[in-house]
Amino acid sequence: MSLTMLPPAPERAPAAPRDRFIDVLRVFGMVLVVVQHWTMPVLSYAQGRLTTGNALAAMPYVTWISQVMPLVFFAGGAANAISFRSAARRGGTAREWTARRVRRLAWPVVPLAVVWLPLPHLLVALGVPAQPVDVAARTVGQLLWFLAVYLLAVVATPLLLRVRTSVALPVLAGGAVLMDVVRFSGLEAAGYLNVAFVWLAVHQVGFRYAEGGLERLTGRRAAGLAIAGFAMVAALVATGPYPASMIGMPGMISNMAPPSACLLALFAGQLGLAMLLRPALNTLAARPRAEAVLTALAPRMMTVYLWHMTALVAVAGAATIGFGLATPHAGSAAWWSAVPLWLAALAPVLVGLTAMLGRFENPAGAAAHRLVPVAVPLVGGALLTLTITGFAPGPAPVIASLALVVGLALVSRPAAAAPRRR
Repeated sequence: MSLTMLPPAPERAPAAPRDRFIDVLRVFGMVLVVVQHWTMPVLSYAQGRLTTGNALAAMPYVTWISQVMPLVFFAGGAANAISFRSAARRGGTAREWTARRVRRLAWPVVPLAVVWLPLPHLLVALGVPAQPVDVAARTVGQLLWFLAVYLLAVVATPLLLRVRTSVALPVLAGGAVLMDVVRFSGLEAAGYLNVAFVWLAVHQVGFRYAEGGLERLTGRRAAGLAIAGFAMVAALVATGPYPASMIGMPGMISNMAPPSACLLALFAGQLGLAMLLRPALNTLAARPRAEAVLTALAPRMMTVYLWHMTALVAVAGAATIGFGLATPHAGSAAWWSAVPLWLAALAPVLVGLTAMLGRFENPAGAAAHRLVPVAVPLVGGALLTLTITGFAPGPAPVIASLALVVGLALVSRPAAAAPRRR
């Protein structure tokens, strides 16, 4: 069973021209994120407590390739620029475009909240120990950091498109470096400003791609950028305070939470590599079977992202709590031999969830733009709160979910009633 078996998405008139390369990056990036998350956990269970670890702690250099969130934000920037300019050519306003984007981004979170708000209570009532249930509920919510940051990128798109990339990019990248200097000088909280500086810088490069400004980044130029980018990462890791892992590890300085300027060097390396492979990727994506895969997956990537941890929780819970299995030592022969079996067990669960819930990526009704300035803080605050608290029992996840629903209601209106037949 594979993700290509999903039913086709509802047909709609395309709002903007498609770019196969950007679709490949978005799909490949999200699939790699899923695989990385599925292979990270090191789990053992005894006496009602679940002990967790991170398998990639033993192989941090793998994350130089597997940490593809910079490429995902780059692809998002290109897609947002293409979409916004297409809407503007048709006479749409920035608020109208933002309302549609907010609805498309946040609406799939509603079924996640509907399932996960009561689920921890139900599992505990059925006799599952509270500690692993709490771990699961918090872990599922942590994924929403991406939506909270991407919402910021969406809201900033109409403003940043007015600024020349040659001006905006140095300001954003320079701000990221400055925040790292302040952060590593002792003011840790300053690093969280890089949530804006780092991710908006990468997003801005996507604008440049959409403008055709990266067309010359081919062949030797692309290879040179890849080499320079990864060499800069190596230099920062060797000489600076930056850890080798590009994902967060317990008890260590993190390159991800908050994001560090090291991710910009990583992005440069990954972008050079992606642009070097772009002609081959476009050729591959034009083949009928590959195009069918992209057509099936691209409209459902948010569902895949939001529900892949639920699939992990279900299978891992059955394996560890139900059957008493423990993860083999990370990096050992037993671990590597178990990885394909582990992925094979998880994939059908995610396919089933995506088939059931993928329709929520197409919100019912239409967008309403008048109250966008009110709706965006409500949606953003809800996503940020759920990132921190997850869906662990307590008032915060309930209040955040209500705020999310209210925010979505403010940017939605019912579809026009169909005319009655006489």
